[in-house]
Amino acid sequence: MNTLRSGPDSIYDILGVGFGPSNLALAIAVEEHNAKVPAGERLHAGFLERQPHFGWHRGMLIDDATMQVSFLKDLVTMRNPTSEFSFLCYLKERGRLADFLNQKTLFPLRIEFHDYFEWAAARVDHLVGYSAEVLAVEPVVTEDGEIRWLDVISRHPDDPGRTVVRRARNVCVATGLEPHLPPDTVLSDRVWHNSELIPRVAELAGAGTPVHRALVLGAGQSAAEAVDYLHRSFTEAEVYAVFAKYGYTPADDSPFANRIFDPEAVDVYFNAPPGVKQSLFDYHRSTNYSVVDTDLIQSLYATAYREKVQDRERLHILNVSRIREVRALDDRLDVTVEFLPTGERTVLTTDILVHATGYRSQDIGTLLGETAKLCLRDDEDAVRVGRDHRVETAPQVTAGIYLQGGTEHTHGISSTLLSTTAVRAGEIRDSLLSRRAPAVAALA
Repeated sequence: MNTLRSGPDSIYDILGVGFGPSNLALAIAVEEHNAKVPAGERLHAGFLERQPHFGWHRGMLIDDATMQVSFLKDLVTMRNPTSEFSFLCYLKERGRLADFLNQKTLFPLRIEFHDYFEWAAARVDHLVGYSAEVLAVEPVVTEDGEIRWLDVISRHPDDPGRTVVRRARNVCVATGLEPHLPPDTVLSDRVWHNSELIPRVAELAGAGTPVHRALVLGAGQSAAEAVDYLHRSFTEAEVYAVFAKYGYTPADDSPFANRIFDPEAVDVYFNAPPGVKQSLFDYHRSTNYSVVDTDLIQSLYATAYREKVQDRERLHILNVSRIREVRALDDRLDVTVEFLPTGERTVLTTDILVHATGYRSQDIGTLLGETAKLCLRDDEDAVRVGRDHRVETAPQVTAGIYLQGGTEHTHGISSTLLSTTAVRAGEIRDSLLSRRAPAVAALA
């Protein structure tokens, strides 16, 4: 049930758009502040989420997949190690603290970390309105031309034909990433993005639909996981991995390279000149982009070799290759694959094509509408963002727009990752408090 108040008489200090891990971390940071101060110093916060309940990459919650970041990079620990919202407190409450420690690992199961997120989200449920898709963010212009507030318009949770308007001094946009697909891709029952992997496989298995062959396009972690999952799920099917590289590239998770995810690295990146920013990004792409955990690479290679020994090859690696055409027929797909060194093309008949082609940040202009025109942009037409994650705006705008995600150009490679989520949430909360203090003093 949506319990967030609406209308111009109920003005929020911060209204979050989207409620994934980033804005969940911000909700916790606000909640912890409010618990320590008198009522008059508390931040009035609310968050709107279009899903009916909390969910994070549900389509890739493979039962044995582990996180690629340490459990200590949870929603709070890097900001407040004593927080009651930590992963360790979650384990204690679930009765698994000793069991987890006995594993001697820093990397929980992905399904377990998702359960941790749900546990934390339930504890701040009073701050969240679910089934509330945000349609627009409109500036509120005062008589003297100042834009002091923003009206956030969302669908009514009980009647999608109606809208609800909430007014805020600041908004924090954290709508996450959207699937990236090759040009002209047409999704269907046979063509998916990997974000739909688990429910799609379950649907086929539940219906008893035979799968003789599946293709996966992509060379990153999600692609390798999709190949492995399909190979295990359809035990009689051939599974083809198609990518332009010669082989999967191991993720660089070495200690010195991982410093690029340290909170201090954000300061270095933010203050660096554009050329240095680009160099840092290029040097450390291998920590996150189009790379695969070494253990998974070795497992897939061992599977392929074992099948070759047994003369029953189901796992096929089509390296240095591209998909050039996809023809959808009534009962199959005909996929044309080109081997790039020679230009030779082969048509593979398949039942499934999975695009594990990554994600991209959503354009804030689509969400913000007229408000987006008030956001300043740099010479590359990228949104200008301050170190406190607040968008730089036209002079008449005193309302704040904060971004969580979509700031790789200003804050570096970790801006869309979990590594700095806890610290970033604290920085945004502190920015809200610092900007609120002069305004309160002026009214006194």
